[in-house]
Amino acid sequence: MPTHRASFARTDDGLHLYYRSVGSGPPMVCCNGVGVSTFFFKYIVEHFSKTHQVVVWDYRGHGRSDTPRDVDTADLTIARNSKDLQTVIEAAGIRHPPVLLGHSMGCQVILDYAVTYDKVAALVPMFGTFARPLDTFMDNPHSKRVFSIVHRLAKMGGRSGNRMLLPLYANPVAYHVGRLTGMVDRHYAERVDIDKYMEHLVHMDPSVFFRMVSLMADHDLTEDLPSLDIPTLIVAGERDLFTPLHRSYKMQELIRASEILVLPEASHAAIVEYPDTINRRLERFFAARLPA
Repeated sequence: MPTHRASFARTDDGLHLYYRSVGSGPPMVCCNGVGVSTFFFKYIVEHFSKTHQVVVWDYRGHGRSDTPRDVDTADLTIARNSKDLQTVIEAAGIRHPPVLLGHSMGCQVILDYAVTYDKVAALVPMFGTFARPLDTFMDNPHSKRVFSIVHRLAKMGGRSGNRMLLPLYANPVAYHVGRLTGMVDRHYAERVDIDKYMEHLVHMDPSVFFRMVSLMADHDLTEDLPSLDIPTLIVAGERDLFTPLHRSYKMQELIRASEILVLPEASHAAIVEYPDTINRRLERFFAARLPA
């Protein structure tokens, strides 16, 4: 059985971030999307912990990590998450440059970390972008404006208003709505994986979600990516409504050492829809680009 350790990393401003380390060997560190805990990486953990040290962790206000006292003024930027990632890497005892995997907003976190710290063996951004995600959300030019309106309404309603405005997240039909609208793949998404996502949203402070989204909306690494010289495997979904496929192709264009895997028919939740395909492609990527 792979070694398993769960603990908390203490940040420079006194918060405790939950992380879990499974297995031993070359390090892999996984960064979640906003509003998501570590469960979306479960298939990667199960597969690679036999040969690697795989670390999963929770952002501030997510999962078992501490929530800042005043969310409305808290630093929940991508840069802060990147700094917290460094704290987790140190707490997990990682001494060699890790492979960083990011899902959705986690792509921005790992790319920001690579630009800032330059201590990365490889990058695996999955179903996410590198700049201003609300500008291209669902390929709708009005998405950012709509989110701003919803955010203002949520703040006016306080905590109860926040909960009312997170669409269907505590609703028992949420999974079926996701399948019908194409938010998740109706053929491959497992009910248990989507239910875990909904359950996590029920228990987190919605104001953390809204503030983090509002802050990541202006994060932009377009000018920084051409300077990266790190082996990179971009994983994209053909029918990802949250991050349109053209954003992944643009990322590939900007990172000269990158290659891309496009999953046909796949949605934004393809990390739990096509785990076997993703794991096999990761193995080939590691063998070809990280032979040591």
